[in-house]
Amino acid sequence: MTDTDTDAGTDSDTGADSLPVDSSPVIGRELQLITLEVNGEEYEVITEPRRTLVDVLRHELRLTGTHVGCEHGVCGACTVLLDGRPVRACLMFAAQAEGAAIRTVESLSDGADGSELSDLQRAFRTHHGLQCGFCTPGFLMLAEGFLAERPQATKAEIREVVAANLCRCTGYQSIVEAIDSCAAARREGEER
Repeated sequence: MTDTDTDAGTDSDTGADSLPVDSSPVIGRELQLITLEVNGEEYEVITEPRRTLVDVLRHELRLTGTHVGCEHGVCGACTVLLDGRPVRACLMFAAQAEGAAIRTVESLSDGADGSELSDLQRAFRTHHGLQCGFCTPGFLMLAEGFLAERPQATKAEIREVVAANLCRCTGYQSIVEAIDSCAAARREGEER
């Protein structure tokens, strides 16, 4: 190396321009590699340990169907399924979901290319179980998890479960009707 060569100049071995390398640690920023199984696909993500699952789903994996509402676990807009059970993705760190099967609203679509609505989504459309649509992904995932656990659910049980999520538009009755209709159709399909 000559006295005119520097770390931020020309690489004397290749003749290529090189950028200065900052080897100092980033203060206060710890990163970790996690592996998440989302909608049947495995993803490796480098993220900060404090990142929430909803942030990683939306910003790292670009699965934007899961919405961010209150960020306090109250509204339910961020509901996803973790090993089949509804959870608030804003209340858990992404690292806590490592090793679990995560399902987002994107997993509900049917068809080879995901362009067909699932039976639950069709029931929401038929019964007008949505208006503005912001809360809909959370309700769909809450209902999907609940119906998997309680396929024989009554309307009263459905009403109690949907009270866990907030909707400012529908008044909940159309959501209850949609979930009940889907549950009845699934039971009828199993009886055949």
